[in-house]
Amino acid sequence: MKILLTSIGLIGLCNACRAQVPPPEARLSNGILEAVVYLPDPTNGYYRGGRFDWSGVMPELKYKGHTFFGQWFETYDPYVHDAIVGPVEAFDPIGYAEANVGGPFIKVGVGALNKLDTLPYHFAKPYPIVDHGTWDVDTGEDCISFTHVLRRGPFPYEYKKVIRLVENRMVITHMLINEGTETMESQVFDHNFFVIDQDSIGPGYVVRFPFAISAQTNRLAPFATIEGREIRFIKALGPTDHPNLRYITGYRPIAADNDITIENRNTGVGVRITCDRPITKLDFWSAAKTLCPEPYIEVNVGPGESFSWTITYAYYTL
Repeated sequence: MKILLTSIGLIGLCNACRAQVPPPEARLSNGILEAVVYLPDPTNGYYRGGRFDWSGVMPELKYKGHTFFGQWFETYDPYVHDAIVGPVEAFDPIGYAEANVGGPFIKVGVGALNKLDTLPYHFAKPYPIVDHGTWDVDTGEDCISFTHVLRRGPFPYEYKKVIRLVENRMVITHMLINEGTETMESQVFDHNFFVIDQDSIGPGYVVRFPFAISAQTNRLAPFATIEGREIRFIKALGPTDHPNLRYITGYRPIAADNDITIENRNTGVGVRITCDRPITKLDFWSAAKTLCPEPYIEVNVGPGESFSWTITYAYYTL
């Protein structure tokens, strides 16, 4: 089933009716994994903020009776930068430094946004989206594909994301095509907002890497510790606690080190996340209901060229 969503959104709904319209969604299943995926829509979409790629927003994924995503925050607003769920990705802005105040810059998966002032870009600032581009969505029983096209401005592009359920794995493939005359330079990271079995973050959670980790900034105490290749939680988080690591080090510039495992030993389930591109930056952040390893990869696409990458989630029980 193919759905075309444009910057106009749904037309002809009165304000009272529009307020009651649930966000459009697709449901996927391969008999082992089941997932709900929200569809991008500038009028009724679950997420309409300017930080994250609008494709792949996922409120639910089930495997053998376990759940892996869900709402981790208390107050929902579709325009708030982090009111979002699932294995969502965000690109660094393109053309921000060169843009004049009031002029456009690009966020892949969002569109063209207006620069508000001369200050450096900040992901939480509500930059107005002035061109949503167009979204083409094609759904199948166990897969969904998104194509986002932005034609106007200095960095026209076509961005494709496909989510497939393959046995116990969710495979997300991406391709960014530069249709302009300037090189597109950015980074993209996956925030990985894991909410596992609605179990609060605390003892029993372990995050594992294929290398011994350290960090330039370590704010884990007193909730978690680093033990060689692992982050181990030792104390339950409260509603305002956000243990984190900034600029984790230890990884090599090879794709084999882009390999992260999360286990909830309280409910007996885990997930292994791998990517076929090397890490260029690595952070970790957590809150009372979610924990988030955040691997970045570099994006550099010349005029007329394309760049692709794949992230795989393999789910298992302990």
